[in-house]
Amino acid sequence: MSTTELVSMPAAPPRPSAGAPRPYRFPHFVTRILSNGLRVMVASVPAYPVVTTLAVVEAGATRDPRDQEGLAQLVTRGLSEGTRNMNALELTTRLEMLGTTLDTGADWDSAIVQLTALSSRVEDALAVLAEVLRYPAFPEHELERLRAERRADLAQLRTEPRGLSDVFFSRLLYERASRFARLAGGDERSIERLTRDAVASYHETYYRPDATALMLVGDIDVETAVRIASAHFGDWAGTAPPVTEPPAAQRHLDARVHLVHKADAPQSEVRVGHVAIPRFHPDYFPVVVMNAILGGLFSSRLNLNLREQHAYTYGAHSAFDWRRAASPFEISTAVETAVTADALREIMAELTRIRETPVSEAELSLAVSYLVGVFPIRFETTAEVAGGMANVEIFRLPSNYFDTYRERVAAVTADDVLRVARTHLDPSRLQVVVVGDASAIREPVAALGLGPITVYDPLDDDRADAV
Repeated sequence: MSTTELVSMPAAPPRPSAGAPRPYRFPHFVTRILSNGLRVMVASVPAYPVVTTLAVVEAGATRDPRDQEGLAQLVTRGLSEGTRNMNALELTTRLEMLGTTLDTGADWDSAIVQLTALSSRVEDALAVLAEVLRYPAFPEHELERLRAERRADLAQLRTEPRGLSDVFFSRLLYERASRFARLAGGDERSIERLTRDAVASYHETYYRPDATALMLVGDIDVETAVRIASAHFGDWAGTAPPVTEPPAAQRHLDARVHLVHKADAPQSEVRVGHVAIPRFHPDYFPVVVMNAILGGLFSSRLNLNLREQHAYTYGAHSAFDWRRAASPFEISTAVETAVTADALREIMAELTRIRETPVSEAELSLAVSYLVGVFPIRFETTAEVAGGMANVEIFRLPSNYFDTYRERVAAVTADDVLRVARTHLDPSRLQVVVVGDASAIREPVAALGLGPITVYDPLDDDRADAV
């Protein structure tokens, strides 16, 4: 055969079509309430030889006192810096002996402390978690180190356009009195007010049994879990103050443009959005599907438009940052300075399109199939199951929420998507925040007619508060 002769190859077989989703059931869990109000939630998953223990405390950033923003997060970070019986090094050594690590953190609605250990060591692990939760030492030198780390984080935020856009978007979105108008981790001024006395007082006030839920997931039965939880938490006393959600009204009820000037910036960080609905809302499922089509997936309209069709960006994304109070809806992307106005024009066009005409059956099918198909993958480990149970607790969801999740996603129709887009996406209230070279982008952005324009200095937070 000649070297130039082509060899015919058999045609590739057709790609197999997707099958029907396999049945899936979230692990069954039982809730018991101890006499002191502590909620113990247990999911027996004997297939894994480990147990994840996760404590959720009603001590999130919304509890921060005014001018002490960042206190909730400093408290949770300080929990792992030693207890009344162990300094930080001894605590770390103890955790290493148990073959585990301690994860702590606070978001807007709650504080979380978590560890995973072999089921044979679960009682020892729970003893450590109980001591960390109940008897933290909060040594001053460790708190100062944590404050210094926060200062360094803020310094980086101020110089990095992506972080700066997030700072200004949160500041300008909610009304001034709202806790949501301040950074969850606090700013340069508030963290200087976070003394050890303030940290200890916050812990004493809010870390109480009636404000805590304890999840145990893994190779453990309900009675054993309740027994060891009672042994280590049963004598914990005290009552936490009732939860009061912060005001969550939007600051500007008309559409506006906010330009944060970075001279000679080669690109613009863009944020577009407004205050939307709380997490526990009857339209949650159609909103999730709608957002997946708009900007939640790689194949979403925003990404296909700005990235694939126009090559303005490496990626465009939309999301709802779910909270118990009214949550923000946000579109985010980064584009070259010269196409900033063009990208904003396309973002507005996609928002208009999803509100005016029903999505196609192909788009709906793709979004629903993805959300339904990926759902079981989100809960492959004991820690992920515990996190799911924590969401039930934090957002006050029904106990069968995960059992009906896929069915409720699959039930969303094109008409539902159109309805919630018209109801919950409001172009008349959109706040546009752009971090970039204001001298280069102001005129073309103004020509879009998106609202009055205000220009800010990146370091001028006071002006952002005043506008």
